Amino acid sequence: MKKILIVDDQVEVRELVQVTLEIGDYQILVAENGQQAIEIAQAEHPDIILLDIMMPGSNIDGLQACRHLKEDPATADITIVMLSAKGQENDIEAGRAAGADDYFTKPFSPIALIEKVESVLDQ
Repeated sequence: MKKILIVDDQVEVRELVQVTLEIGDYQILVAENGQQAIEIAQAEHPDIILLDIMMPGSNIDGLQACRHLKEDPATADITIVMLSAKGQENDIEAGRAAGADDYFTKPFSPIALIEKVESVLDQ
């Protein structure tokens, strides 16, 4: 069973992504900030992390968490898909510069999310 870590500061988004992905055969893990994401990734080593870029009020935002995870040899191989409400080119470039493997824009349809996760896991 594939593990997916959902990281977003908004509980509504975490719940929507979790409910959407529970349709599949995935073990779902959740974190509400970058620090929790790092801790859970180190302990659980998920197959994919869906990581929000912007997390106001958090000590570590998504870009910082991504950079940390990709620089750590223990977690560098985890696939990271950045999630953002901004689909601007500079956000995509910032995510890739931090080490993200892919990018997905919010809001999204449940079908598009499932297709994105499946395509990333199939790579």
